[in-house]
Amino acid sequence: MASAMVRSGVFAALRRAPKNSPAASKRTFSSSAGHDDAYETAKWEKITYAGIVGCTILGAINLSKGHPHSEDPPAYPYLHIRNKEFPWGPDGLFEVKHH
Repeated sequence: MASAMVRSGVFAALRRAPKNSPAASKRTFSSSAGHDDAYETAKWEKITYAGIVGCTILGAINLSKGHPHSEDPPAYPYLHIRNKEFPWGPDGLFEVKHH
């Protein structure tokens, strides 16, 4: 109870800061007072463009390289067992028709 009263008194004192003090008129939050926002914006814009170019080049290099292919699996006869006819005919729906 006593600590709550002390906290409320401290917060009330902080809220009653004089209106003409520089600390009360400017709220900086986490921004730094000495940096120019336009400079930071331009810097991050350049970093973004450099990242886009770098990722595009890296992607083109990676996609132009060959990649290993594994051998085709053996044609097992039990993989394409068809016990009844399909409604669209004896062949598969997307297979080439040999009729």
